[in-house]
Amino acid sequence: MKLSAKTIITHLLVLGFFMIASLAYFYPVLQGKAIYQSDIALYKGMAKERNDYKETTGVESYWTNSAFGGMPTYQLGANYPHDYVKKLDRLIRFLPRPADYLFLYFIGFYILMLCMKVEYRLAILGALGFGFSTYLIIILGVGHNAKAHALAYLPMVLGGIILVFRKKYIVGFLLTAIAMALEISANHYQMTYYFMLLVLILGIVYLIYAIKRKELKNFLSSVGILVVAVILGIATNATSLLATKQYADWSTRGKSELTINPDGSSKVAASGLDREYITQYSYGITESLDLFVPRFFGGSGKENLGKDSKVYNYFIEQGVPPSQAIDISGLYLYWGEQPIVAGPAYLGAAIFFLFILSLFLVKGKKKWWLLSGVLLSLLLSWGKNFPVLTNFMIDYFPLYNKFRAVSSIQVILELCVPILAILGLKEIFKKTVDQKVKLNALKLSVFVTTGLAIAIFLMKGLFDFEGATDERFRSYFGDAALEILRSDREAVYISDTFRSLIYVLLCAGAIFLFLKEKVKKNFAIILIGLFLVVDLVGVNLRYVNTEDFVRQRAVEQPFQASEVDQEILKDQGVFRVFDPQEGLNGSRTSYFHKSLGGYHAAKPRKMEELVEYHLYKNNLQVLNMLNVKYIVQQDEEGRSFPGVNPDANGNAWFVQNIVGVNNADEEIKALDTLSTKEYAVFNKATYADLNEFTYQKDSLASINLIDFRPNVIKYKSSSANDGFAVFSEMHYPHGWVATIDGKKVAHFRVNYALRGLQVPAGEHEIEFSFEPKVVQTGSTIALISNILLGLLLVGGIVIGYRKPKKED
Repeated sequence: MKLSAKTIITHLLVLGFFMIASLAYFYPVLQGKAIYQSDIALYKGMAKERNDYKETTGVESYWTNSAFGGMPTYQLGANYPHDYVKKLDRLIRFLPRPADYLFLYFIGFYILMLCMKVEYRLAILGALGFGFSTYLIIILGVGHNAKAHALAYLPMVLGGIILVFRKKYIVGFLLTAIAMALEISANHYQMTYYFMLLVLILGIVYLIYAIKRKELKNFLSSVGILVVAVILGIATNATSLLATKQYADWSTRGKSELTINPDGSSKVAASGLDREYITQYSYGITESLDLFVPRFFGGSGKENLGKDSKVYNYFIEQGVPPSQAIDISGLYLYWGEQPIVAGPAYLGAAIFFLFILSLFLVKGKKKWWLLSGVLLSLLLSWGKNFPVLTNFMIDYFPLYNKFRAVSSIQVILELCVPILAILGLKEIFKKTVDQKVKLNALKLSVFVTTGLAIAIFLMKGLFDFEGATDERFRSYFGDAALEILRSDREAVYISDTFRSLIYVLLCAGAIFLFLKEKVKKNFAIILIGLFLVVDLVGVNLRYVNTEDFVRQRAVEQPFQASEVDQEILKDQGVFRVFDPQEGLNGSRTSYFHKSLGGYHAAKPRKMEELVEYHLYKNNLQVLNMLNVKYIVQQDEEGRSFPGVNPDANGNAWFVQNIVGVNNADEEIKALDTLSTKEYAVFNKATYADLNEFTYQKDSLASINLIDFRPNVIKYKSSSANDGFAVFSEMHYPHGWVATIDGKKVAHFRVNYALRGLQVPAGEHEIEFSFEPKVVQTGSTIALISNILLGLLLVGGIVIGYRKPKKED
């Protein structure tokens, strides 16, 4: 397939336009500023030890001791050998963050549109509609970078799939394989999984049409080509996938060994996440109308209503300072059922109108797989509010129970709606489509969308505008303030309804003028694009704007050491710090110290269970065995101070007795009364060769830490008798190698989560080193796959260049 010079220049100009659009929206990056993303700040806290070690030594550590008592860094920025896909990704994302992700949104959707035979001008419109979709901008504001990254590559994968079904086998195969490799490299498998549900729908629809047209052979050939392309793309990321899978089974995403709850009741057996946890973020059925009206349910939990809001003026009258009144006025505006909402999943009124228009104009399989994807995405996003479908998916659909926040499956809808919208617009500009058909479709779509807007306006009488946070607001500010808040909720509901109606009519008007030959095609496209962008950007700036940008240093160093941190840092020993206020949902402590807590979507299961079963019950013996030397406490005036735990067991110690139990339930329950300095408990079902034993503990016996690095820990032991040592580090069954005087020895999991080791009499050097075989195996597979993909790419380019262009 040869491209003309004019075509190449056109596409380059389009890419230049996307660069300008991306930088224009995030223009503070041109001033050297950076966007402050809350989730990225938490990530930096988790990854601080790993990043510092890499910067200081040049060595990649696949383990960190700074969070959850220790965990792999596979999801904390680890780099693997032969990860050439990540290098390609960095080459594509050359703009400063977050403009790089917005640019990636644009070019990914633009490529998809070209694969669907949409001319470049309409492809630009679609790219702007997709890229500026409010949800996609909001996730950049809060720091869901991996999610944004994955979503940006999905259109490219879809484009490759469509090319293959169009019998563009070579270019389709290559685009699918490369895009899939980039998609997996983005490292947000939940988004990839949801996308595969859409691909499944596409495949079913194409299969039905293939059977009807007796083209089953071509369909099966296309599927075979795509399977190979996807496998190859996945294989280039073998290291990350294998390592993540290995860790996931050990984390809260895997199956627990326990059959009892912390209160002793029987635990419901589950292979994935808890059902309530999965559906905690479920979109309300009525709330889904914010796809069309942005603040149907108040927008977000932190709106800036300005000085015109009734709540603001009420608080000013009460003598509240203006800056504080501004904050309060929008803090409780959201009145939906979700726990936290950073903003609505607004599609844009113009895009929504074009989507409705497409339903009357687009025919055939494209319409049906896209519409089916929209409906499935919408129904699944309702989660616990539509339990019949949600429970079916959790119980019977493979891997569905591994992911939480089901509301985020609306990303499929966010992709499908702009595609259909542009395909509908394409039909409007087609000369082969009858003018009466176009005008009738326009009339019907205006009727539907304006009717919906009017219905929404009239529905306001059905709502009391009460929210889940109202009781808290009432307790702070009283009933009078709450009533005024509800009137503000109603006010934005009404104003945004009329706002959406205006953009619908403007977009419809531009199309009507074109159909009546009052304006040319190019001018009509410019008008529609203008309405589309102004509409979406106007809403986006409510949630992600210049106020989110700060000095670069504030992003690079998101946490500043408090007096408590400074006091603890004076202690040069190796120990852990526990902040009960932060618990397992923050990484500030991890930024400065070795923490018992942390912030991660897949926490180490053993640590979470120790917290739930023991630390919530104030079992100090568990804190002692985890070597928690400092516990952040608060005095009577609410000031924090570092409480010293004098009974912490230290980094390692010899015990007198090894006690065997029959299962994991007995093992974790044994910690209720276990004196961890004298006893260690192990599971006989796991370690059949380890026997219960009582050791003659030498009163002068010692085991001291002599070297502590993320991936290597060394001890010096001295004892007149054979002994058993317990180490305050988390036991991870995949990769840690124990040696005594350089000779490899077996080590065990004791006390449910820690490492234990039999140590012979005398003086010895004990070393634990993290040498994950999964990285070696995965890197070999990735190298072979990358070489193969590279050869196929070169071959495809040569064949495509020599092959004469054919119309399909």
